[in-house]
Amino acid sequence: MDEPLFRDCAHYWRSPLVPGGDMVTAEYREHEFAPHWHEAYAVPVIEAGAEMFAYQGGHHVAEAGTVPVINPGEVHTGSRAMEVGWRYRVFYIPVDFMAELTGDIAAAPQPMPWFPADVIRDPDLAARVARAHRLLEGLNGSAHGGPFPLHGDPLAAETALIDAMSTLIVRHALRHTDARQPNIDPPRVALMKERLAADLTEPLSLSELAADVGLSAFHAARLFTQATRMPPHAWRNQLRLQRALAPLREGVAVADVAAACGFTDQSHFTRHFRRMFGVPPGRWQAGNGPGR
Repeated sequence: MDEPLFRDCAHYWRSPLVPGGDMVTAEYREHEFAPHWHEAYAVPVIEAGAEMFAYQGGHHVAEAGTVPVINPGEVHTGSRAMEVGWRYRVFYIPVDFMAELTGDIAAAPQPMPWFPADVIRDPDLAARVARAHRLLEGLNGSAHGGPFPLHGDPLAAETALIDAMSTLIVRHALRHTDARQPNIDPPRVALMKERLAADLTEPLSLSELAADVGLSAFHAARLFTQATRMPPHAWRNQLRLQRALAPLREGVAVADVAAACGFTDQSHFTRHFRRMFGVPPGRWQAGNGPGR
């Protein structure tokens, strides 16, 4: 008997146990994620099917029972690797959460953890991540008048979360170093990022951006793309999408968010948002708005 095909559907949600983080439970078949990045660590566990993605200069396949971690700020894609598609659960864990946990494990401040590009094939870790995600999802919902529903057990859920993330760090974390990219000029890249982020509604030419760091337009574009794996305009659009999440959660109208974040119109915003998050902004907002 043939396996049923997965649908394109996603449920985004939050938990007070992961301040500033996001979670998603989703399945995809037709949807393909365009190159994008996240400000948080993406920690997925593939439950069924398989996902194919480009990441850190390579192409990878994550099958059921694997944990394909994506580091903050790293550009990646996503699409099905088999006919049925894939189903997964994903934690988007803030950098400060992971940094604090890493320091707690070592009993001393540590550099931010960095995870290898290769898909993590660790069945025990996958089971821990999936269990933590399910327990937190079971707590999701404020319909009972509080941060957790009456049947939830925050103690068990938070314990499972710390267990899963600490296991990930202890077994698989590396030290992040710029030695991976010896030809990159971090100060100039940082200045360009700062200018791109200063006013997302400001029209900005490549020549203006390049002049700010004392380079030609050609060299500025090449440097920035080498450092981020994304040209400046695409990186800026990704930042716009990241900055759109907070006002969407606060219930601001989609059209107003689009304008405030520098998109030319709502349809332009919606197109980019769906390519990154797998759902249009209105649907994302419905699951992440006030009281969620």
